[in-house]
Amino acid sequence: MDASKLWSGDEDRGGQLKAADFLDVENHPTITFTGDQVEVLGANDFIVTGDLTIRGVTRQVPLHVRCLGEWDTPWWEDGEDKGPKRRAGFVGTTTINRHDFGISRDGELTNGGSVVGSKVEITVDAEAILED
Repeated sequence: MDASKLWSGDEDRGGQLKAADFLDVENHPTITFTGDQVEVLGANDFIVTGDLTIRGVTRQVPLHVRCLGEWDTPWWEDGEDKGPKRRAGFVGTTTINRHDFGISRDGELTNGGSVVGSKVEITVDAEAILED
């Protein structure tokens, strides 16, 4: 993932997340996940375990993946119909502790509590296209 394209829904917050005390995008422009183990839980559910790298720190994490199905769609390239193409949709989720990846910025609220929680929920929506 190109970390410089992170979108949080708020321009100011997005800028803060890209800063040196969070993702440090200037020095670590990519976030990667390389899965190397798959556990089949059911017809459409899997756990893919692999290495997640954020800020140059790599930790092994489980990614809970659900296959959302397959379908055919039109496919046009340079004005020429080259379809249909077969697609499959997936959603993957995991939860990490940001401290495990060197993201230690903290701040306390005036009434108690923390500005930033330790747990980060990650959701990946992906679509794969079958190549001939």
